[in-house]
Amino acid sequence: MVSNRLFIVIHISVILILITFTPVRALQVNTVMEKGNNFYRNGDYDDAIEEYKKLVDEDYLGTSLFYNLGNTYYRIGKIGYAILYYEKAIKLSPSDADVKHNLDFAHFSTIDRIQPLPKFFLFDWWEAILTSFSVNGWAYVVFIFYLLILLLIAAYFFAKSVSQQKFIFLSGIVIVFLFTLSVSLLVVKINREATLKSGVIIEQVVTVKSSPDPQSTDSFVIHEGLKVNLEDKLDNWVKIRLADGKVGWIENNVVERI
Repeated sequence: MVSNRLFIVIHISVILILITFTPVRALQVNTVMEKGNNFYRNGDYDDAIEEYKKLVDEDYLGTSLFYNLGNTYYRIGKIGYAILYYEKAIKLSPSDADVKHNLDFAHFSTIDRIQPLPKFFLFDWWEAILTSFSVNGWAYVVFIFYLLILLLIAAYFFAKSVSQQKFIFLSGIVIVFLFTLSVSLLVVKINREATLKSGVIIEQVVTVKSSPDPQSTDSFVIHEGLKVNLEDKLDNWVKIRLADGKVGWIENNVVERI
């Protein structure tokens, strides 16, 4: 009996904490964001960055936060950091037109023009579909199709005629197919987020080495704002791969992970 009462008390306490914490947390985020926005509007860009970074340091993830940081860094000429935070915003909201526009605009200020390796057109289609939503977005799509399946099952048993049942059954086949496809896309997206790491060069000029050694041969030179894949790490070195297939090593303090 005592243990049951203790469990109930703990359960209620957790609920109350969640209820009270969430609005307070939202209020704190809004306060910091508004303060940073005021600094930005007044042209105090360094102070704006300082405010926005308070939320970043607390591991807060938000499209507006990253978008504002990208805009602010662009204003002070730090293209690498601007692209970094635009990329972070795109990662959360792949379909956000404003973020895409500003990211494309920031790319005009970069030096490197890397031509990606050609892909089969079906791979391009798959990539376009996969990147149309974030992980959360695909999770919502899966949930919606799941609800539709449940509704169709209920509608099938309450149908008043055979023709209605046939229509519901055929509709169900389509929905199940789309549900299966969306689940596959969600799994692939989650796996990619876990395994494929990318970053943005934040230093103006970086010499890429053939091995993780400052005395090794220079392979090629890259510049601020370039997006690279991060493949391996050794001490304070990271192995990168460019879109055109070039591979090399750079020190990890010249690149920031997206």
